[in-house]
Amino acid sequence: MTSTRAADSFALLEEVAAVVGLSSADATPIRLAENDLWRLPGKIVVRIARPGQQQAAAREVAVARWLLQHDVPAVRPLPLNQPVVVQGRAATFWEELPPHKPGCAADLAPLLRRLHGLPRPSFPVGDLDPFVRIRDRLSEAHSITEQDRAWLLEHLSELTEAWTNLPQGRPRSLIHGDAWGGNCAVTATGALLLDFERTSLGLPEWDLTSTAVAADTFGSLSPKSYNGFCRAYGHDVMTWPGYPVLRGVRELRLVTFAVQVASDAPGAAAQAQYRLACIQGRRGPRPWAWTAVG
Repeated sequence: MTSTRAADSFALLEEVAAVVGLSSADATPIRLAENDLWRLPGKIVVRIARPGQQQAAAREVAVARWLLQHDVPAVRPLPLNQPVVVQGRAATFWEELPPHKPGCAADLAPLLRRLHGLPRPSFPVGDLDPFVRIRDRLSEAHSITEQDRAWLLEHLSELTEAWTNLPQGRPRSLIHGDAWGGNCAVTATGALLLDFERTSLGLPEWDLTSTAVAADTFGSLSPKSYNGFCRAYGHDVMTWPGYPVLRGVRELRLVTFAVQVASDAPGAAAQAQYRLACIQGRRGPRPWAWTAVG
């Protein structure tokens, strides 16, 4: 992470904190990647979205409040008028979690089952867009060649076409939208969900695909753990004929995220190039053992 990147993010943090009467003095960065996360004194977390994500940020706060009303364990937004928008970027404010660890597949499955069984919210959440920000990431990236950019854009077009012709699946429901272990935290009192910027109405299979990819693409989840996830949820998405398309979309998202991170952090370039080589068919069959970036 460059010092300029951190300094620019902190300057924005100062502005958004001032709008709601909070001090950014002694703020510390948690993570500066797809979103910028900062910790303020008083156990407050500020989440600053990328430009153009005001609607998603507002939906995230509304969904978190709604889930708490329906007794689904979730991170708590502060009782403020939010999001706050400064310089075209939306910021939201949250209670910092107590000591916790990332959730595993066994923690996530029961929460997803509860979420998918809820009635539709009374406020608009929109429909799932599995391709959100992919084209923007590619247009902004300067860590790839023009040849690779063209290949990725063509691959995006192919997957978009395949998505429109998916076979019949499970009934549409409210879905998390980015359901992986990092968006499930386990505290002393149990597991809870966080990060609702992609929550929408859509295919519940999309939420299940993230865990399937951990086993299928990453090789980081054992067959035993994956089978336990399927039993706890009640369905194995890999048995659905549409799964390869969802897997391909998820993989493309993870490739373009790595490309985006590599544009700001050159140390991520090797992993971004490796992921790209994998989906281009130049690294053999899955699993490919991708490692984290950002």
